[in-house]
Amino acid sequence: MPKKPSKSPAGKGPRTPARMPARVAAKRPKAPPKAVDKAVAKAVPDLSQDRIVRALETIAAHLAAQGKPAVERESFERADAYVWHPDGRLAAVPRVSRVELFLLKGVDRMRDILMENTERFANGLPANNALLWGARGMGKSSLVKAAHASINAERKPSDKLKLIEIHREDIESLPALMEQLRASSFYFIVFCDDLSFDGNDASYKSLKAVLEGGIEGRPENVILYATSNRRHLLAREMIENERSTAINPGEAVEEKVSLSDRFGLWLGFHRCSQDEYLAMVQGYCGHFGIKVDDEALEREALEWSTTRGSRSGRVAWQFVQELAGRLGVKLTVK
Repeated sequence: MPKKPSKSPAGKGPRTPARMPARVAAKRPKAPPKAVDKAVAKAVPDLSQDRIVRALETIAAHLAAQGKPAVERESFERADAYVWHPDGRLAAVPRVSRVELFLLKGVDRMRDILMENTERFANGLPANNALLWGARGMGKSSLVKAAHASINAERKPSDKLKLIEIHREDIESLPALMEQLRASSFYFIVFCDDLSFDGNDASYKSLKAVLEGGIEGRPENVILYATSNRRHLLAREMIENERSTAINPGEAVEEKVSLSDRFGLWLGFHRCSQDEYLAMVQGYCGHFGIKVDDEALEREALEWSTTRGSRSGRVAWQFVQELAGRLGVKLTVK
């Protein structure tokens, strides 16, 4: 039996696929010609490569600027003292803040030992790194600066010692400083004031490697002088804590205490007596031309030290500054 033709809605004829609305079809972008496709595909990688090249060139320029030392190896004729900055820069110090060697009282033995060691080093003979430790305000850093000036007083410019100060927080950059100084024809005292380590500070390992034990070792034209209030550069509670918490207490303590052992010369500074304190005051007054009756000077100096709770070279200098200001005397050599 023949199939009946399917019925369709009246007046609409046979079914056909639905057409896309005109407004939707208009939004679809037309496909670009093949020639344009190729041009865009070629241009995009070129633009990306240009940006990468420019970025790499900028990074290389910055790295080159950071790696280049600000002071050339043979430019140390400009000054006798410098301050080291961890970015590789050595800043010249035209005038060092110091006192004359003969004004340092109560440290005669330490003065003589340090002067002898420094003079041997300046003459190219073997000498030891020095650790000046002990009571605060007793002239440890003043002695280092005074010894440097005294050695240079009678030396030719080409034979003068150079003093370079490195700050405690920059100790990790010490190997970079050694690299700059190694090739120089000058001799250098690298000086670190108030050196000590706290908590879990591991920067002392950089100092240990430079002092002794590293492959390169300390350059022959460099010696290290450091001052500290601690003989072992560590607080006592730190040492006790290491001993109580370590599996092997002896090894834990030795790791940190061994740092001070690498200074061949230990110079201990202790609190001065009343007579030494008064001698410091009188020496400063005579040097700067401050004229005061001896009895009044002694009475005021002792009262000043009592209010400060200590006697030291620093306290003596602070009293002289107070006295000179009160009398209208400038602290210049007469």
